[in-house]
Amino acid sequence: MAVAPPSYCFVAFPPRTKDGLVVFGKNSARPREEVQEVVYFAAAAHDPGSKVECTYIAIDQVPKTHAVMLSRPAWLWGAEMGANEHGVCIANEAITTREPASETEALLGMDLVRLGLERGATAKEALDVIVSLLEEHGQGGNYYEDGSSCQAFQSAFLIVDRAEAWVLETVGKYWAAEKTTEGVKCICNQLTLTTKIDVEHPELRSYAETQGWWTGDTEFNFSEVFSLAEDHLGCCSGQESLEKQEGNITVQTMMDVLRDKASGVCVDSETFLTTASIVSVLPQNPSSPCIHYFTGTPDPSRSIFKPFIFVDDVKLVPKVQSPFLGDDDPVKKKPRFQERPDRRHELYKAHEQARSVTENDQDKGQKLMRIMLDLERQGLEAMEDILTSTEVLHPAEVVDLFYDCVDTEIKFFK
Repeated sequence: MAVAPPSYCFVAFPPRTKDGLVVFGKNSARPREEVQEVVYFAAAAHDPGSKVECTYIAIDQVPKTHAVMLSRPAWLWGAEMGANEHGVCIANEAITTREPASETEALLGMDLVRLGLERGATAKEALDVIVSLLEEHGQGGNYYEDGSSCQAFQSAFLIVDRAEAWVLETVGKYWAAEKTTEGVKCICNQLTLTTKIDVEHPELRSYAETQGWWTGDTEFNFSEVFSLAEDHLGCCSGQESLEKQEGNITVQTMMDVLRDKASGVCVDSETFLTTASIVSVLPQNPSSPCIHYFTGTPDPSRSIFKPFIFVDDVKLVPKVQSPFLGDDDPVKKKPRFQERPDRRHELYKAHEQARSVTENDQDKGQKLMRIMLDLERQGLEAMEDILTSTEVLHPAEVVDLFYDCVDTEIKFFK
């Protein structure tokens, strides 16, 4: 059976957070050599009857889609994580369950992340979008760009907005979800929902009975019913660290947790690597902007979190986007994945050079790390000023800050 990559994602609510902010964070663990990119898509209107081509299948398009900023494996249509213009953030986790994941090509969990962000203006709307599409189209297909074997998984999601978060866990087309508005919540590559379920598939429990996984004589515990292993709880390293920060969790706190290799949250193994990370700050005051920090490069312990705010007229700058292959992409041809094109973007290549320097020259490596942390500090300070300012945001300045960080990063790391 395929082994799910050990990713982690978190959300923290007031009063555990500082200044009444909701703080969201996610590490995306993927195959070591996979390239992840950061891509912006503007809000758009679509013609009646039009289709949208997801990773493997085409589905009906909706009349209007929201603007989104995504961190995604470069070969995918969908995303591991991202945010939309309405302050909704979604992260995906690959999980294994008693129900074998389907290898038949359908919607991937990452496709559902993007579809939820493009179509949901609140966390609950995004959840409704995802479960509706799951019911209609199902989930399945290869999670990796690998022509030698199909690695298929079920999906879990953390869906967050300014007011609430939903943990959504799926088994085929069946699903359960829990709402939270306080404390700290973590999900990983194992089922976490137990007896507290706020909404669920109408046939979830009867399906479990037909499979012989639940008799109906005991309290329904989602993880116990659908998990393969008995040790399905307590998987979220890092949650305890956040819970100790009573009233003091900030964006920096979340970044520190995502950079923690000792706890296993930051993954660096022979098979998997944290290929990209995100931290989002969602003020509960609707007049304040949400701020989203993306690395776009592997290993947050040696990457810069670059700030982004949704504003009008954002232009896509391809320094964090891989070369576009269009219909010539081996992903689009059947049989799929017969070749592995070079998907490295400019920022990724710069970080490869920086990693080589840090591994071979300690002095230069320390200098690069100081530059990295100084760049990140400048971005954090600028965003803190924006959150506390009463002045109207200037779109060009806000967007330029993100790409200025990228330009500077590339310059110094080369």
